Amino acid sequence: MNILILKGSGNRRGSSALLADEFARGAREAGHEVSEYDVVHADIRNCTGCNACGMAGACVLKDDYEHELKDLIRAADMLVFAFPVYYYNWPAQVKAVVDRFYSFTYELTGMRKKAVMLTVAWDNDGTVFRIVDAYYDRICEYMHFEDCGRVEGGGCGTPEMTRSTRFPQAAYDLGKSL
Repeated sequence: MNILILKGSGNRRGSSALLADEFARGAREAGHEVSEYDVVHADIRNCTGCNACGMAGACVLKDDYEHELKDLIRAADMLVFAFPVYYYNWPAQVKAVVDRFYSFTYELTGMRKKAVMLTVAWDNDGTVFRIVDAYYDRICEYMHFEDCGRVEGGGCGTPEMTRSTRFPQAAYDLGKSL
């Protein structure tokens, strides 16, 4: 399986990157091809809602999404969304990637991709992932993605905190189980 990890943290060595790396290690050990794309440090602009693409054409925004990421998404069998929670939701940079699905929604929904979510939050109060989960579930449903699992690391505010939790192992195990 060809797996594309969409890394969505400004901190390239942060807690969500740690989970993504462990997931990738497990998936590679299971025989899968894994590539990563840093969406935060790429030139990905927000969808303007112009509808020039008609949900099935080229986007008028000529950025890294249109020039490279869209083709990587097409080639992937599985998309892995790896990010920290920002104020109880997905970071804007990752949300921008999902919003840009619009330009090839019909094609993408027909591909029946698999999906995984790896996310971390400093908070660990039992409510921090509610909106994150609801959005992920709805995107999977709407885009016809098969949810293959998620790791949600509450209490993972720093990589040092995260390393002492069960979440890196859970991410590795999820990757290895594919």
